[in-house]
Amino acid sequence: METLSQNLEYLGLCEDDTEAEDQILESLNGILLALNEDKEMKKPCIKADLVLILIPFLESTDQEMLLHAGRAIGRICYNNRDLQEELVKVGVITSLVRILTDYAESEPLVHVDLLALYNLADLDSAKEALSKTRVAEQLVKQLRRAESHERLEIVFEILQALAENDALKVQLVEAGVQEVLSEILLRLKGSSQAEDTCILKAASNLIASLLLGDGNCVRMVQLGVIDQLLDLLEKHVESGDVSVQHAALSALRNLAIPVVNKVQMLEEGVTERIQSLLKSEIPPVQFKLLGTLRMLADGQADAAEILGQDPMLLNRLVQWCTANDHSSVHGEANRLLASILRHNRSQEVVKAIQEAQGVKHLVSMATSEHTIMQNEALNALAIASAIDLEVLEESFKESQLVQSLHKLLQDNNTSPEVKYNSMSLLCCLLNSGDLRQEIEEDKVKETLEELCSHSNANVVKEAVTTLQILRGETPH
Repeated sequence: METLSQNLEYLGLCEDDTEAEDQILESLNGILLALNEDKEMKKPCIKADLVLILIPFLESTDQEMLLHAGRAIGRICYNNRDLQEELVKVGVITSLVRILTDYAESEPLVHVDLLALYNLADLDSAKEALSKTRVAEQLVKQLRRAESHERLEIVFEILQALAENDALKVQLVEAGVQEVLSEILLRLKGSSQAEDTCILKAASNLIASLLLGDGNCVRMVQLGVIDQLLDLLEKHVESGDVSVQHAALSALRNLAIPVVNKVQMLEEGVTERIQSLLKSEIPPVQFKLLGTLRMLADGQADAAEILGQDPMLLNRLVQWCTANDHSSVHGEANRLLASILRHNRSQEVVKAIQEAQGVKHLVSMATSEHTIMQNEALNALAIASAIDLEVLEESFKESQLVQSLHKLLQDNNTSPEVKYNSMSLLCCLLNSGDLRQEIEEDKVKETLEELCSHSNANVVKEAVTTLQILRGETPH
């Protein structure tokens, strides 16, 4: 303790004495040894404001000085959030990025610097300070040259933390991080070593983190991320690397949210290329694939027509619509089927879904316990009926669509929106002689008359319109 006090006192006195370099290094070495032997030695260092005294030494051009000062600061501040916040406040981030830039080839300095960034990266203040530097370029450079698993893991940890910040997320993509991730994943493809599996998982999670969030999606697509993700997916379909497939599909799904991205993704052939995953037997991958395709079809007639005329996809969809042991896959398959019908305007798509025996699943979906799914199914069936009722007529009779709609209208627990959409579909069905007869025989008319006094104005209006069409009157 006495030696430590002497070293602390000396450093405090010679802070501005550039000619006392040897003695400064000796004192720093003494402090490091003391900290190594007893962690309680941190208290006198903190009390002596050693961290603030050491900060100026990070501006040195002497690598040994930087190494000693960096190690001492790291050991004192480890697990001390208040001191870490203080470090950021006095500008340590700028020094750390400078060291990483100027001494990128020095393994000891890079190691100490990365450890410091690892300890600070979770702080919002640190992320904000880092976003004003060119740290992204340097971290991507270190990721590319990292050879050991330990080095890869620490860089991944830092990047994962920084990817929580929108500005840094864009900077990382602009610095080409996704290309390096692709190289790493390709290099480790098929490896069964536990260490490699950890790296694969870290890389996959980072991809998902970088590409989630609407704010940067358009920018990232402009930077060419789509093609790299598709390459990544295709490389890992055969190897069965679930974490990579899951991460890449999560990213693609979120990138497909902005309309401008949908168009570009369609032009780049996304719908065709990701269908190679249809053979997957892994539910999480199936679920993400379905969600990605549904997001692409949303509001895009072109995508709906591409998907709706693919026999392999439709047959697989119909299989998944019966996957009751995996409710998430079952639900998403039904929603994609409904989305294809809702967004298309083609008789060929209606015929293809009819031939794949998908209609009965949409009729079942209309009576689902989830209101959003009920409405999606009802709207899809109404649009399909308006396009080609004749093709669907037999399936509607076999699946007892009229009877299902009548039950929805009679049930007091049915939401007003579902009742409204059920009546809109009934209006379409009245264009078929056979279905009109079923509607009359099932005494739907009486239920419609009761709904004319419903508490919801839209339901009342639609009930009146449906009754007029049923009676052969002109709606007004």
